[in-house]
Amino acid sequence: MVKPGGICPAAGYWKAACSITDIHRMPYFSRLILLLFCLMVLVESRKPKKRRWTGQLETSKPSHLYKKNLDVTKIRKGKPQPLLRVDDHDFTMRPAFGGPAIPVGVDVQVESLDSISEVDMDFTMTLYLRHYWKDERLVFPSTSNKSMTFDGRLVKKIWVPDVFFVHSKRSFIHDTTTDNIMLRVFPDGQVLYSLRITVTAMCNMDFSHFPLDSQTCSLELESYAYTDEDLMLYWKNGDESLKTDEKISLSQFLIQKFHTTSRLAFYSSTGWYNRLYINFTLRRHIFFFLLQTYFPATLMVMLSWVSFWIDRRAVPARVSLGITTVLTMSTIITGVNASMPRVSYIKAVDIYLWVSFVFVFLSVLEYAAVNYLTTVQERKQRKLQEKFPCMCGMLHSRTMMLGGSYSESEANSLAGYPRSHILTEEERQDKIVVHLALSSESNSSRKKGLLKGQVGLRIFQNTHAIDKYSRLIFPASYIFFNLIYWSVLA
Repeated sequence: MVKPGGICPAAGYWKAACSITDIHRMPYFSRLILLLFCLMVLVESRKPKKRRWTGQLETSKPSHLYKKNLDVTKIRKGKPQPLLRVDDHDFTMRPAFGGPAIPVGVDVQVESLDSISEVDMDFTMTLYLRHYWKDERLVFPSTSNKSMTFDGRLVKKIWVPDVFFVHSKRSFIHDTTTDNIMLRVFPDGQVLYSLRITVTAMCNMDFSHFPLDSQTCSLELESYAYTDEDLMLYWKNGDESLKTDEKISLSQFLIQKFHTTSRLAFYSSTGWYNRLYINFTLRRHIFFFLLQTYFPATLMVMLSWVSFWIDRRAVPARVSLGITTVLTMSTIITGVNASMPRVSYIKAVDIYLWVSFVFVFLSVLEYAAVNYLTTVQERKQRKLQEKFPCMCGMLHSRTMMLGGSYSESEANSLAGYPRSHILTEEERQDKIVVHLALSSESNSSRKKGLLKGQVGLRIFQNTHAIDKYSRLIFPASYIFFNLIYWSVLA
């Protein structure tokens, strides 16, 4: 009970009970203090309660709408139990070490044939190389019999075949965006090991029929360290082990056939090794070389024949034409040889180009012969004209050559010549040029009969006889050469 005129005591820390009557009986100051006290208690009761820190993060309870999946990769407390017991075995040794040779199957999928280089005698190929073998050390329990797939990080911890490319110049494993390596392990220990590789390997090419040639190249696979007593390398599915993309194409070659072979390779210091071969045959497209080599060379030869129709007295025209065609043929030959290896045998294109060059060069020599013979004949004609001057009053004149078969009476009966100009025996043996005056039609007809009867009689005209023969001989010979060339190489 509260005494009259007194203050109600607080019940505990949080509550105070006073009757309204008792409050009215209190003094004014006491009632003010009591009111402030009640306000403080009310404010404290509305503040949120602070929890003590226990060192652990509070996690919300999972929703009943989602079912929690078990994480098999989660590391639990205590000793871990990995599915692949990699640390329990020595993987520096091959599987079944000391026993029979481990069989390793191989299959290849060719992604692209990037380039063929005649100068370096090599080719570049991108492929997927897959190995298949069984390793009892990688057996793991599985109720669903599903395989496990890993990237290249596990490859460094287990044994893998040491296959390399024989006669390779450069090779690398693609690493964009990560190393293109895949390792798949099955519960019974079967392993699939796949890589994406680009390799540049040597190819022995025969250019004797270039550019009408076919080349056969091989990519060779072999174990580097293990002989056939430790590792048996074989094609997993025979000829079906090699697959190619149908879109593979090359600019200069037609891919005719891909096939696989295998045999043993012997090294005197180490022994016998299993070697696998990826063989492919390429046939060259001829159309590019027809446009770039054969047609220009043929046109240059035909252009050199134009000089046979040019006047033999037009020295600058015929000489410049001949020199131009010779230099053009030299440029064509140099350009073809620059894109080819320096082989010691003759190629088919060399035969065609050099024969064409000889035809062009002979056309230049033909004009040199024509020009020389023309100069000699003109010199002799001038000498004879000085020795037998032309008589005045001649109605018609014609230049003619007399052979040594004419009679003395015919030579001495030349009208209009004085006795001092009668020919001697020695002069009749040489070919001479004289000017005859034809005074009547009878003399003209007699002269024509003389021209037909004498074997050594020739009429000089502006076109030399050699040019006439060359117009037929050169084209006929070149056409005959082309017929033989293309019939043999086709």
